[in-house]
Amino acid sequence: MPKEYRTIEEVAGPLMIVRNVEDVHYNDLGEIELVNGEIRRCKVLEINGTDAVVQLFESASGINLSNSKVRFLGRSMELGVSQDMLSRVFDGLGRPIDNGPDILPEKRLDINGLPMNPTARNYPQEFIQTGVSAIDGLNTLVRGQKLPIFSASGLPHAQLAAQIARQAKVGSANEQFAVVFAAMGITFEESNYFIDSFKETGAIDRTVMFVNLANDPAVERIATPRMALTAAEYLAFDMGMHVLVIMTDITNYADALREVSAARKEVPGRRGYPGYMYTDLATLYERAGRQKGKDGSITLIPILTMPEDDKTHPIPDLTGYITEGQIILSRELYRKGITPPIDVLPSLSRLKDKGIGQGKTRADHANTMNQLFSAYARGKEAKELMVILGEAALTDVDKLYAKFADAFEKEYVSQGYNTNRDIEETLNLGWKLLSILPRSELKRIKDEYLDMYYGKF
Repeated sequence: MPKEYRTIEEVAGPLMIVRNVEDVHYNDLGEIELVNGEIRRCKVLEINGTDAVVQLFESASGINLSNSKVRFLGRSMELGVSQDMLSRVFDGLGRPIDNGPDILPEKRLDINGLPMNPTARNYPQEFIQTGVSAIDGLNTLVRGQKLPIFSASGLPHAQLAAQIARQAKVGSANEQFAVVFAAMGITFEESNYFIDSFKETGAIDRTVMFVNLANDPAVERIATPRMALTAAEYLAFDMGMHVLVIMTDITNYADALREVSAARKEVPGRRGYPGYMYTDLATLYERAGRQKGKDGSITLIPILTMPEDDKTHPIPDLTGYITEGQIILSRELYRKGITPPIDVLPSLSRLKDKGIGQGKTRADHANTMNQLFSAYARGKEAKELMVILGEAALTDVDKLYAKFADAFEKEYVSQGYNTNRDIEETLNLGWKLLSILPRSELKRIKDEYLDMYYGKF
């Protein structure tokens, strides 16, 4: 039976100090019993001699310092996992909120996970189809990759996240695929949008959802992504499934980290965020990947809104260091009515070359991808010149490039949130657009592919 303490010294915001504790460790779970018998959960943040600094998961109201009791359970926070989690919706602490029964766990796992030995990692190299041309064709997602989406407030990242979760699939039909969706600090409307969107299309059947609302405690927000990744590790490495983890919004998570850090009176780092934020984000992102000897994989798409549209803000900046590329949403394209407003030129998937080509997508993929990038970049330059010097100053070829850039945005990038294009469709559409340009301009494509596809669509 855990020892009970009646030595609560102080409660300050989400923190509480308990004196004269014995054999209590960092990250241990605790229970606070109020006078009326109500139980609230907490976690040990710091041990200083015989004093423990404890973080509350619920509000501090009603905690009477002299009459409330604290028990430490001698274990860190755990999630009960089983395959029955699929098609269920949980709160940020892993409790069902979909009016369904409690999960009967096959095992309980520490939500902090175990670090993956770098030598046990397999290189990400199989293609994951999202059904979104701007990602599949130009910034291809690879199984086991970490590919964040950099958005900004007011841009439709929620619709893109839901679209990827609904449409994503792996190449072969006999491999099991699941989505783990973690939402942090979102509104009630957004939560309903995600749940309804998955239910309408049947995607909920292969999805595990963890939802932390904006009015839930900050501490719960810090646990939510760890809960999601623990569920993903179980499905991937115990059940052999390929799991896509989508986490939105990492900015809300980092703000919760800052809030708790400020309550602990820690020395702030850049923009008030704690100095250990890089390490903390790495403990999340690095749980994705493939393991040698295991069939499953975890692919991670964290979504973050850049405060003030600033790519150099600490959250996107640190995320960029840890992950393998980024998909960037553009306010300018959004204003033009391009949906999804993915800005393909600054976007990058560092592993795309590993997941495309013969046997994975199609032999001409790399060539057409390079040519589309090149032609779009030149087309944008031509359009800028047109604004400054007028259309008369452009050569006939430059006018074709400008026409190509417009068609590329309207047809290739802008596909809406309900269109699911397979990779063949995306590649054929690329060829259709490249046929706007004279064959002599397509210098990045081998002749054999030009003979096969140029002017055929």
